[in-house]
Amino acid sequence: MPRYFLELGYKGKEYHGFQVQENARTIQSVLQTAMLTLFKTPVVLTGSSRTDAGVHAIQNFFHFDANFSILPKHIYNLNAILPSDIYVRDIRQVSSSAHCRFDALGREYQYYIYSQKDAFMEDRGWHYPYKLDINLLNAAAEMIKKQTDFTSFAKRNTQVLTHNCFIESSYWEIIQQNQLRYTVKANRF
Repeated sequence: MPRYFLELGYKGKEYHGFQVQENARTIQSVLQTAMLTLFKTPVVLTGSSRTDAGVHAIQNFFHFDANFSILPKHIYNLNAILPSDIYVRDIRQVSSSAHCRFDALGREYQYYIYSQKDAFMEDRGWHYPYKLDINLLNAAAEMIKKQTDFTSFAKRNTQVLTHNCFIESSYWEIIQQNQLRYTVKANRF
């Protein structure tokens, strides 16, 4: 059966995370409902990651198997069904053994701090109205790169065989006069 990767983005403010949870509205549950509406058959999505409630993503992935054709117009159709805070960027066929979680080459996260009230940043960052020392923040960010074992941050009894990660980059930068961004990129988290 053909396997597909579905690439999407979303604003997570109205959702209780990425993957399906009982009694909670999630990105996956809304997308699976939209796919059921379009394709008239249940589609089981496998997520590339988990995110907390309220987290946004510029790019994330699901994979699914389908015994029906996926056409370019289905991206438009899904986006017409989905709420405005979730959008499908692409659906492409991949090898039947491809896995959107285990075949990922890396993951990157960005966190924002803003020091002046900003209505556009309210659900995208942390408002901290005090002066921060970018040099001290970057010294702390460098320390993270020296760590490899993140067992203390992990859930117990999972499919994960190791909690060792290679942190490729970890740094703070000033992106606007009153705004800082922290970026961390690793082979896995």
